[in-house]
Amino acid sequence: MRPLDWVVLIGTLGFIVTYGVWKTRGSKDIQGYLKGDNSMKWWSIGLSVMATQASAITFLSTPGQAYEDGMRFVQFYFGLPIAMVIISITVIPIFYRLNVFTAYEFLENRFDLKTRSLAAFLFLVQRGLAAGITIYAPAIILSTILGWSLTATNLIIGILVIIYTVSGGTKAVSVTQKQQMAVMMGGMIIAGIMVVNFLPENVGFGDAVAVAGKMGRMNVVDFNWDWEKSWDDRYNFWSGITGGLFLALSYFGTDQSQVARYLGGKSIGESRLGLLFNGLLKIPMQFLILFIGVMVFVFYQFNQPPVFFNEAAKSKVYATAHADELRGLEAQYSQVFEQKQEAVQELVVALKAEDEAAIAAAQAEVASYTSAGNEVREQVKSVIKKAVPKAETRDTDYVFISFVMKYLPTGLVGLLLAVIFSAAMSSTASELNALASTTVVDIYKRSVKQDGSPIHYLRASKLLTAGWGFIAILFATYASLLDNLIQAVNIIGSIFYGTILGIFLVAFYFKRIKGNAVFFAAILAEAVVLYCHYFTDIAFLWFNVIGCVAVILFGFILEGLIGKRKKELLA
Repeated sequence: MRPLDWVVLIGTLGFIVTYGVWKTRGSKDIQGYLKGDNSMKWWSIGLSVMATQASAITFLSTPGQAYEDGMRFVQFYFGLPIAMVIISITVIPIFYRLNVFTAYEFLENRFDLKTRSLAAFLFLVQRGLAAGITIYAPAIILSTILGWSLTATNLIIGILVIIYTVSGGTKAVSVTQKQQMAVMMGGMIIAGIMVVNFLPENVGFGDAVAVAGKMGRMNVVDFNWDWEKSWDDRYNFWSGITGGLFLALSYFGTDQSQVARYLGGKSIGESRLGLLFNGLLKIPMQFLILFIGVMVFVFYQFNQPPVFFNEAAKSKVYATAHADELRGLEAQYSQVFEQKQEAVQELVVALKAEDEAAIAAAQAEVASYTSAGNEVREQVKSVIKKAVPKAETRDTDYVFISFVMKYLPTGLVGLLLAVIFSAAMSSTASELNALASTTVVDIYKRSVKQDGSPIHYLRASKLLTAGWGFIAILFATYASLLDNLIQAVNIIGSIFYGTILGIFLVAFYFKRIKGNAVFFAAILAEAVVLYCHYFTDIAFLWFNVIGCVAVILFGFILEGLIGKRKKELLA
């Protein structure tokens, strides 16, 4: 990092934090602190909802996901637009009519206190864990670049977010997210343009897309269904349109980090437009980020990539007895790449000539060298693990930032780091605000202290915002034990979201099922989901469907048993 990069990075983050604190100072009660005095317009709601989703994980891990697995991750979002329509029609009017602070208040009106508390508890567990990951994602970058300890870096980032979130509450989150979205999307678009410009002169944009397609990275939609294999296929059209739909319904309809964004709208119409705006733009946004990852993949077909993208972890091996072994593998990797590079050039020539026979031959040759290179990479990971047992050998999350740090010019490096930090701040701030809202409204104010003054609850909200921030920082210290970060967040959400959604769907549509039945049904459903996660190979997107359907089925069964028992007692 050069001085100009530090100026861009620190200047951008400093402005956002200062602006957030200054613009939203002076909340006098939890109405203003937790709902922003219902002053948000539709476009602010839409941007705030998108920024809440677009964590640093999105900009770190998603390009790496595309580099490794292609475009098929975009199918994860196919159910989202449908979910936005359903929530706009059914959920928003109910929340506005009841004038709730959190989604879980509605459950007590429909069922009872214990069901409300259970749903709130499930949310607090999963969102508290996810908040830690959103802090950890940018921390791994800064700690790697500066050589700081991960714990200290987590602490710095967490405190930065806590400052303006504690100061201004929901309004501070929404106000700052507009600036953060501008930085995020502007930075990523510039990065995408730069990647394409770095390609060889004889490789145009169309050639790059064609090469990516022949190498299996333009796999946008997969309609194939195999009853034996598709259940453990994480990303295809059917898992996206069903599991993704259920996940989006639960996330936007029952997760307080999102519900709070549109509960602060000026009217039902503004909130609906904000959600529909998000539904229209989310898939193109995610497509763009994935496509940038694919273009980075193509770039590395003509420019030798690192044998291992986490340079800091690799450098530690050079100080051990395994240094010569690593150097030998690096030399072998370079030889394989030189041969592969020639094959890729032959593929480009064949594509330009539209010679199908030559395309097939070159494609097979490229695939062979790619496989050989991957084998060397696996050997390198084994050496790193032997040399530094505690080292992280999953390097997918480092692909994009490695490209940024090595190839982008001075100034843009600072801007792209600002993108990642802005994303981390926006999503983490939303999560901390939602965690505090739920803890105060659904637990503390409802079950612990019901007679506090407005200023007391305001102070409690600020204190709990800070408290959840430090809990998230603590969990971030252990996030390195998780797999690819973008998947880790979605897996954690899927374990809990289906059950929470099932409770709400019963509340909305199955009036026959009462509080006791749905409470115990939710506990049983969560047990089923946990069993599926730990003891089966079912892809995590299906957990949302399984948990939701299980709550409904168990609810009907238990309500029937309870009703039968009542009749026997009355007889």
